[in-house]
Amino acid sequence: MRILVTALTILINFILQTTLFQHLAIQGIFPNTALIIVVSYALLRGSKEGCITGICTGLLFDIFFGTTKGYYFLLFLGISYFIGKSQKNFYRENYLLPIIFCTIAAGAYEFIHFSTELILRKDGNLLFFILKVFLPTIVYNAIVTVPIYRVLFGINEWLELKEKYRYRLF
Repeated sequence: MRILVTALTILINFILQTTLFQHLAIQGIFPNTALIIVVSYALLRGSKEGCITGICTGLLFDIFFGTTKGYYFLLFLGISYFIGKSQKNFYRENYLLPIIFCTIAAGAYEFIHFSTELILRKDGNLLFFILKVFLPTIVYNAIVTVPIYRVLFGINEWLELKEKYRYRLF
């Protein structure tokens, strides 16, 4: 059941992010909900399930948008692994830590994108990047993190409750 729900979450997010969320752009910046979902799964379920979610999401983005195969795969995998390792040390009900981790992940994501653009195209204006891309993306992702994390937290609680009664745990 958890695999089906996770796959549906990734697929629905991919469809929404590539269609509807493009219209929610503010000055060309739109929220990276795929990154928020990967970080949320890593925080809620640990590094193993976070990495699986990151791999599936990264492969989906590589297939449809990747100019270099494996770029998004490695990016989402790395982010989910490192954030999933810190999963054991916080309360899942606390909404401040997902905001902080999603902000850090969005910053790392944008910095890696800028670095690859700088290396591949040899064209990059650091000040423009920081003021017009980096900071607005971080703020927009931090704002969008709360409702997405609340939904995923509720789904996770529902699935854990079903697993608890199914396997007679706790």
